[in-house]
Amino acid sequence: MSSSTFSFALGKRLRETTAPTATQTQANGGEFQGRTGTITTPHGEIATPAFIAVGTKATVKAVLPESMADLGAQALLANAYHLYLQPGPDVLDAAGGLGKFMNWSGPTFTDSGGFQVMSLGAGFKVINMNADGTTHATGADDAVAPGKERLAHIDDDGVWFKSHLNGDKHRFTPEVSMQVQHQIGADIMFAFDELTTLMNSREYQEMSLERTRLWAQRCITEHQRLTEERVGKPYQALFGVLQGAQYEDLRRKASRDLGAMDFDGFGIGGALEKENLGTIVRWCTEELPEDKPRHLLGISEPDDIFTAIENGADTFDCVSPTRVARTSAFYTPYGRLNLSNARFKKDFSPLVEGCDCYACAHYTKAYIHHLFRAKEMVAATLVSIHNERFTVKLVDDARLAIEDGSFFDFKADTLGKYYSAK
Repeated sequence: MSSSTFSFALGKRLRETTAPTATQTQANGGEFQGRTGTITTPHGEIATPAFIAVGTKATVKAVLPESMADLGAQALLANAYHLYLQPGPDVLDAAGGLGKFMNWSGPTFTDSGGFQVMSLGAGFKVINMNADGTTHATGADDAVAPGKERLAHIDDDGVWFKSHLNGDKHRFTPEVSMQVQHQIGADIMFAFDELTTLMNSREYQEMSLERTRLWAQRCITEHQRLTEERVGKPYQALFGVLQGAQYEDLRRKASRDLGAMDFDGFGIGGALEKENLGTIVRWCTEELPEDKPRHLLGISEPDDIFTAIENGADTFDCVSPTRVARTSAFYTPYGRLNLSNARFKKDFSPLVEGCDCYACAHYTKAYIHHLFRAKEMVAATLVSIHNERFTVKLVDDARLAIEDGSFFDFKADTLGKYYSAK
């Protein structure tokens, strides 16, 4: 979709700026797809690759939007399903959109609610795990996680689901998802899709992929209608979402099918095992138009970040930095540590020496250790600020390394330190 307020400009390509070793090339299985670029939105630019911090309910948990800006976050991602239930998309629309509602002046994303279709339907929070804890597909298309109730029921037109808040019944269709996301008002939103799990049979994956393709067409039609109807509103970019689990032919088909549609960019989602992440991202990026951005949904571990970047992901998001922070876990160049450990009781050094985040500049491990032991809420705030800064800076540094041709040296040094104790 053409727009004067949304665009993507390619920068340098990884394969043109650095020379990977033969071992790296062989491990990748093909030509590197990584690149830098700039996404331009009505609320500012995003230099890519970029980590997009998650603010599920219009807030990054425990962290003020002003703090997110100070630590270098370029954009925030909120969840359409959660905001639909509370406070309601009409409230955000009346407030002037997601950014104004939460006092964030930069670019914003919303996902479509497709993940909730899976997690509510089957009760699984980790999409690559089976009911018995294994990670191999069993073909159990109707499986529900132990002790969970199926709260969502899908058909070709859309999804019926019960609110996890009060049990009320709701209906989501591609059209409803577009209407909700237009009211929320993010700069970038995603088409409504069905997210399968690795438990689903090949037959179901094929059926679901076709359903998502047809939903994508319906999303485009409704998006175009709403864009014309909502005169005076900033343009909202629409990304199609690629499914297909771990099947190469399905991933490539989804990429070709949606790549030929009138989308502004693409989201790579779906069920996959960690060890296959790079291969699956590359299958998709090899088929997608090179002049449109690609967003990888839900990753933030350092090794996954490098894998995503070198295989062509431009942006990605994850709740992990703040989620683990609430358990007292903090990131360091030498791995993740737990601040509740007794050894930090009298450690008066910062979380990480040399870190430029607010928490490290003003507080010690001993103090934040005390806050966790005393169950003070500000403990999660300080560690969340640090973890978000650590992740944002890691990706920023990787982007600079692509630009100056040192990406693979930077990757080897970073991962060698981070996983040295494991």
